[in-house]
Amino acid sequence: MSDTTASAFARLALELHDAASVEETVDAVVQFALQALNCTYAGVAFATRGARAQVAAVTDPVVAEIFELQIGSQNGPLVESLQSHAPVLIRDTGSDDRWPVWAEKVAALGVRSVLDVPMVTGAASRRAVGVLGLYSPDPDAFGPDDEAVAHILARHASVALVSARHEASLAQAIDARKLVGQAMGILMERFDMDADRAFAVLKRYSQDTNTKLRDVAQQLIDTRKLP
Repeated sequence: MSDTTASAFARLALELHDAASVEETVDAVVQFALQALNCTYAGVAFATRGARAQVAAVTDPVVAEIFELQIGSQNGPLVESLQSHAPVLIRDTGSDDRWPVWAEKVAALGVRSVLDVPMVTGAASRRAVGVLGLYSPDPDAFGPDDEAVAHILARHASVALVSARHEASLAQAIDARKLVGQAMGILMERFDMDADRAFAVLKRYSQDTNTKLRDVAQQLIDTRKLP
């Protein structure tokens, strides 16, 4: 890796660390890909439960279309990379025969080279959190150096995304606890309950109505009435 590329990755690491949300994190990743790699378009797809992908960030609408063509059919290099935890390189969509229907549609969109790199965390379990997709209108656009840099970028992105998701989940948990505490206070004051009884009432309404405890608390705070 050249000093220039290493310096660029150092800047990216700082940007990802300073990103305030998951959305800002993936946006930083795809924009960096355009600068550091021989690609015209880039995108990130998240892994969801059931191993289906979900579009997270794209630099151009054509990437979203390429993603959706695969997500709908559960067939294509993106799906393969997500499931195998291995990179998939298509040198030319005009001649690659692994996913002929998809490749023909992508070639018609003006994309000839495709490189999908899994974003994997955990040395033991190697859990895939998503895929970084890189695209070019030129055949055979991605060489060994591009693949090496893409791997490093995907690794940076994986760590940053796991951290961003954890922080978002933690923030939601803290917010939920605040809401439940506020709702408990309303019940305690209005019905002369102690804390245990107030929490039991909220929990019962949550279970009886199959509604998240956080949402039950929010409804009580908003309406000053039990659901």
